[in-house]
Amino acid sequence: MSTPPDGRRTTLLRFGTCAAAAILAGAALFCTAARASLGEIAEGDVNSDGLYLNWLDRSVAPAKDFFQFANGGWIKSHPIPPDRAYWGVDTLLEQQNQIFIRNLIESLARENWAAGTQQRKIADFYASGMDERAIDAAGAAPLAPELARIAAITTRDELPQALAHLLSIGVEAPLSVGQMQDFEDSTRVIAVASQSGLGLPNRDYYLKDEATFKSARAAYVAHVARMLVLLGDTAPAAAAEARAIMALETRLARASMPDAEQREPHAIYHPMTLEAVHAIAPHLELRQMLSELKAPQIDSLNVAMPEFLKAVDREIADTSLADWKVYLRWQLLDAYAAYLSAPFVAEDFRMTAELTGAEELQARWLRVLKAEDDALGFAIGQLYVAQKFPPVWKAAAAAIVVRIRDALHDDLNTLSWMSPATRAAAQQKLDLMQLRIGYPEQWRDYSGLSIDRGPYVLNVMRANAFEVQRQLAKIGKPVDRSEWYMTPQTVNAYYDPSMNSLTVPAGILQPPYFDVSFSDPVNYGATGAAIGHEMTHGFDDEGAQFDGYGNLKNWWAPQDLASFHAATQCIAEQYSRFTVGSGMHVQGALVTGEATADLGGLTLAWRALHAPRATLARPPAPGEFTPDQEFFIAFAHSWASVTRPKQAEKMVTTDPHPPVEDRTNGSLANSPDFQTAFGLLDQSPMVKAHRCVIW
Repeated sequence: MSTPPDGRRTTLLRFGTCAAAAILAGAALFCTAARASLGEIAEGDVNSDGLYLNWLDRSVAPAKDFFQFANGGWIKSHPIPPDRAYWGVDTLLEQQNQIFIRNLIESLARENWAAGTQQRKIADFYASGMDERAIDAAGAAPLAPELARIAAITTRDELPQALAHLLSIGVEAPLSVGQMQDFEDSTRVIAVASQSGLGLPNRDYYLKDEATFKSARAAYVAHVARMLVLLGDTAPAAAAEARAIMALETRLARASMPDAEQREPHAIYHPMTLEAVHAIAPHLELRQMLSELKAPQIDSLNVAMPEFLKAVDREIADTSLADWKVYLRWQLLDAYAAYLSAPFVAEDFRMTAELTGAEELQARWLRVLKAEDDALGFAIGQLYVAQKFPPVWKAAAAAIVVRIRDALHDDLNTLSWMSPATRAAAQQKLDLMQLRIGYPEQWRDYSGLSIDRGPYVLNVMRANAFEVQRQLAKIGKPVDRSEWYMTPQTVNAYYDPSMNSLTVPAGILQPPYFDVSFSDPVNYGATGAAIGHEMTHGFDDEGAQFDGYGNLKNWWAPQDLASFHAATQCIAEQYSRFTVGSGMHVQGALVTGEATADLGGLTLAWRALHAPRATLARPPAPGEFTPDQEFFIAFAHSWASVTRPKQAEKMVTTDPHPPVEDRTNGSLANSPDFQTAFGLLDQSPMVKAHRCVIW
């Protein structure tokens, strides 16, 4: 099933081989929009400062619900398309980028590029994905060699080799093995093993009793059975196999670490020798798996979730070989169904629709571009930035970043509750933070990746295998601090605590978030708050555990840490009161980091905007809103979106970002500057009686 949209701004703890091998504290990318253009983003009543006045719903008082006041007009004029579970200004911008990229790729296809060039690979990948006739004619035949390998397993002793082979082509069942930056020595790259292998979004979908989870479980078993029938099994056999798969995945789910617990770095860091791993998981034969994966020779690795590894070992010993083969066959099919013929794609989407509420499959070209971004994203990005991100835009964005950093410096200097020693360590961390804007200095090398116009699914598989080996090859080598984990065309941003780096791709530095012609209040309200969000992640409940060099090291005085935890606990308690869909509560413990960063980003952007400076980028034009009000409206505009109820329930179960309405109103209600700007009474719903204060 495809990954749905969650939050735009994220903190990153990176493990693994490919995207699914990473434990990301909120690093999912957005889905893309089906029909939009820059004109649709910028249409209507845009004032000279860059504020989208036609997005407002003036029937809603700012004091009552600022998200609706700022975005109600946009929401009314932008109903969710049937192929979407989420629809927002971010997806419209993503769509603008994708239309540009599609045109770029189609222009490449008209040229006769030499074999092996990046341009040829980009064009051939897209052509193979768009060749529906060939894809439909092939059916599942391209997977036949992989299915045959699974069918040929005759003993449990062969399972570790089979698991490793599937890992080598991007199928992480039931665990992920890859690389990570060592938490305790950020100069080193080490191996890591972590949990994986569930077909439903996370453990809650297997274990909780709410109606939404029960419905998803029933739909999943039926879905697996239908998929296996498409693969050639009889209906009775497929039904029995689906029940066996569900039983095994449920046992794995019980042993899986909850998402909220994974936000604690110490909880997912357990360095062990291979001998120690063998002692707790002898049937898994992890050394053999690493050899099969062609990983560098190692003596130790991080076992992120030891209890899960023990559970996998028990399953290898106790679960029948027949059930294991059925499970592996299903995991292979689930990983690649979206790239097969129409019946498999339709059934794959049927389950996505059950989980998200989307009503139609996205256009093929959008789906192919998403796969190509995963496979060749930096090759595409190199072409993208050459035409879409001129130096003047990069310089303007970098200036905002520097001013946000200066605001945080000033804030750290004046925090009354922070002791001198902790203050000095915080300032050092901020000084060492790497600020990366637009695109990487070094472009990724795809010369070892083979792409042709043959079966689409095999291009995807080779791209996955290439990325697995690229990641594994890092083990034992010095950390490459120049590497980016998001492509330049991505409408997103992230902070990486192990790198102590903030990355803002060119893809998000576009209207409606940023434009060199926008006034400072508008640019700081949208882009400035996003940058401040990422910078604040270096000091949130996760990032604060890493020092300026990216090492997991406590640099807080005990009394300062207690004050900080009390402040973040205030956030957790506030957000736990919010609900979505049928009444499901936001998980305060899961969203604490992102909600803290939202408030921190808003606060820092406000202070950066009001800090003394030689000149403004452009003085605000006279209008019905003051510059301060425009700042907060621009902040709210950046979250204009709507989400289907099923998707909202899925997100509060799996996503470390709060719902967008709560990210907007929750942050603003904690801001005294927002209350002053709009002259709100203390009794207003948009004013918290007991504000959370972080910075």
